[in-house]
Amino acid sequence: MFKNVEAVLFDLDGTLIDSAPDLGAAVDKMRVARGLSSLPLEHYRPMAGAGARGMIGLGFGMTPEHPDFEAMKEEFFVNYENCMTERTRIFDGVVDMVNALVAQGLAWGVVTNKSSRFTDPLTAAMPLFATARAIVSGNTTPHAKPHPEPLFEAARRLRIDPARCVYVGDDERDIVAGLAAGMGTVAATYGYLGAQADISRWNAHLHIDSPLDLLKSLKQA
Repeated sequence: MFKNVEAVLFDLDGTLIDSAPDLGAAVDKMRVARGLSSLPLEHYRPMAGAGARGMIGLGFGMTPEHPDFEAMKEEFFVNYENCMTERTRIFDGVVDMVNALVAQGLAWGVVTNKSSRFTDPLTAAMPLFATARAIVSGNTTPHAKPHPEPLFEAARRLRIDPARCVYVGDDERDIVAGLAAGMGTVAATYGYLGAQADISRWNAHLHIDSPLDLLKSLKQA
């Protein structure tokens, strides 16, 4: 699955960037505004990849079925919009990995379930994404991951056969989508779910413990 690769696609949160501090801050601000105690970042980190559902669930024990959930979600979104580049950082090794991919003539891009409301300004604010040739958000196509359509859309934008693409992510939904799209799949164990899930059950073609491990595997292939 890693021979004749022409492009590498990545999930965003938990794979390329650590946005947990800003996501946690957005919901923690809601708690403090309601007279509740502030919670440490590590309380929120394991669910950072689950977006508003995960953050509000951890902050308030509230599920999407709650009658106030939609209002709480929009408040969370506004808070996050106002702080989403304050504490978010690029994972160690990602810049070197991306530079190496570009130097080797490989195309790269992003496929995330994050809404373009956040993806567009976030990636525009970070120099890392200047060389990305495709950025597909959760609302770019009618379906989000684990459906393969967002990955097919990225491949269309790159004009590269999905079979010649690799998809890297830290969530089982990433691997399910990548397999359904016929891509080589890579589970990033350094991401949010790496320590919380049995990644061996995801059936990814490869597991990596750091971004630079991907380069080693592509080189070997």
